[in-house]
Amino acid sequence: MEINEMDLDVKINKYFSGRVVRKDLPKLIKQGANVPIYVLEYLLGMYCATDDEEAIEHGIKKVKKILAENFVRPDEAEKVKSKIKELGSYKIIDKITVKLNEKKDIYEAQFSNLGIKEVLISAEYIKKYDKLLAGGIWAILDMEYFYDERKDISPFLISSLKPIQMPHLDIKEIFEGRKNFSKDEWIDILLRSVGLEPDNFEYNVKWHLLSRLIPFVENNYNICELGPRGTGKSYVYKEISPNSILISGGQTTVANLFYNMSTRRIGLVGMWDVVAFDEVAGIRFKDKDGIQIMKDYMSSGSFARGKEEKQASASMVFVGNINQSIETVLKTSHLFSPFPPEMSNDSAFFDRMHFYIPGWEIPKMRPEFFTDRYGFIVDYLAEFFREMRKRTFSDAIDKYFIFGKDLNQRDVIAVRKTVSGLVKLIYPNGEFTKEDIKEILEYALIGRRRVKEQLKKIGGMEFYDVHFSYRDRDNNEEHFISVPEMGGGKLIPEGKEKPGNIYLVARNISGMLGVYRLENKVNSGTGKFSKSGFGSLRDAKEALDIAFNYFISNSKRVSASINTKKFDFLMQVIDLQGIGMTGDLSLAELIGLFSSVLEKSVLESLVITGTMTVGGTINKLDNLADVIQVSVDAGAKRILIPASSAADLATVPTELVTKIQMIFYNDPIDAVFKSLGVN
Repeated sequence: MEINEMDLDVKINKYFSGRVVRKDLPKLIKQGANVPIYVLEYLLGMYCATDDEEAIEHGIKKVKKILAENFVRPDEAEKVKSKIKELGSYKIIDKITVKLNEKKDIYEAQFSNLGIKEVLISAEYIKKYDKLLAGGIWAILDMEYFYDERKDISPFLISSLKPIQMPHLDIKEIFEGRKNFSKDEWIDILLRSVGLEPDNFEYNVKWHLLSRLIPFVENNYNICELGPRGTGKSYVYKEISPNSILISGGQTTVANLFYNMSTRRIGLVGMWDVVAFDEVAGIRFKDKDGIQIMKDYMSSGSFARGKEEKQASASMVFVGNINQSIETVLKTSHLFSPFPPEMSNDSAFFDRMHFYIPGWEIPKMRPEFFTDRYGFIVDYLAEFFREMRKRTFSDAIDKYFIFGKDLNQRDVIAVRKTVSGLVKLIYPNGEFTKEDIKEILEYALIGRRRVKEQLKKIGGMEFYDVHFSYRDRDNNEEHFISVPEMGGGKLIPEGKEKPGNIYLVARNISGMLGVYRLENKVNSGTGKFSKSGFGSLRDAKEALDIAFNYFISNSKRVSASINTKKFDFLMQVIDLQGIGMTGDLSLAELIGLFSSVLEKSVLESLVITGTMTVGGTINKLDNLADVIQVSVDAGAKRILIPASSAADLATVPTELVTKIQMIFYNDPIDAVFKSLGVN
């Protein structure tokens, strides 16, 4: 029997009594109180952790009263300061940050909403709650006021400080409770715990939403999510855990993020479980070596500053917006293109990414996507996540499966980390089946292959091995994994093209390989040649003139019926990937001219490579393997290659050779005949 929503609410209240809250309650009481959800739910957990409607109503009144009387609103800061002074002692809820004043050898606190700073705070609190020094924490504080005109210190005093965090979690409680829920029920509970209504999401979207939580349970996990605006990418990193910090705007320093040499204090990566960057396009380091240090940290969990090497365990999250359709991005650039220029062409940086969440598959948030059912108090959830960081399931794969040969060491590490993270979330008690691990493994392989496919576009042949697979230990059967968005939208479509239409792979003026289409037409006329689409690039104009002059001089070698004086020839060149024009158009245009005048299409899914001189000499290709890889990626089934490049076939991976039919030619006329399928 399928479990309905109410049954699940009853079950979670039964097995996790006092640890759950109805998720519409925070919305009911927020009332302009600009506090994270985990602060509200901490209070709700104290007074409303029940399914008794009368008790909930009473609890809401109590929480509202606490927020009304003790939560510091910035516009009422002076009123609260006055209460502390007049009453002598007063309880407040505020975000507090601490820094060391080394000149006075004291710790000083700053209050976010109350607006006071340089408040003396005991070193005991710093030892207990080191996050006070890195970004600050929300807390309930008893404040006192004592003015001493002889001392140059703030009259405000902290008599007690209690972080808004659960003091203790018995992880066995989670392990035992988990046994009472199916896999799908548990996933639904996790999603409701972060405020989402799983019944309104498709199954694959649930997994994407779940994967946002992996950085909370897995140490040194690097993940990115790029997609449309409004899909809630940064929400979980800002709202649901006191153990994560969201860096908005992107500007940061090595001292802030990693290690401050002057104060000898470790930065955010040592203080938080998750460091998330909002809007990746704006990531900027004031230090020249910032990106290099970040690469080192993402790779090894350590970084060198001065003479010391420091270790930290924070996971790195990168979220940002893709403003075009995914089809356009895949055709014209790569899925990491929203990153800043100093990162977007650095394959080594992106090779450190363990997983890429396809943000374009997650719908924009609407009211029905937010739940009003029961889920864990987010602070309880956060402590559960934190406890799971001490465990690992990276070897869960080995009992059932073996990785395919295309996965290198970085790929294996990435997939193991993703599998470990998802097992911690879905099967925290370690009770899972072979089918459970298979589902997680396939999802992990897709997310890492998505990264690898983009690396191939950025770094070429170094990353050609993208055909990820795994083998079943029981029957040795191999299963290959594909990435959904890489399937369609090929630049070179299947089927025959119109006569005169030619696809070409060539280098632009900066040396980058790209795909171009040449379109040729013939009309009755007097032998004129009109050309367009190449802008002011002189090399392109000269190459097209070479092609036309060779065509005029050698037309009878191809067919005695061709009369070049009876036609006008029109051509246009199109840069299919928007990378800039190429000058290597001569041979492809010669084939296009013959195809159009003979009204004969070239072979299906054919791509042309190579160039010719005025006298018809064919030039050898540079980096044959890269040329073939780009052609295969574009959808070509056949490739025309200069015979002089045949010796370079030894440099081409076998997997690539089997994917495309190679046709070698010796001279321009040989190239024309073979392109048209004529022996």
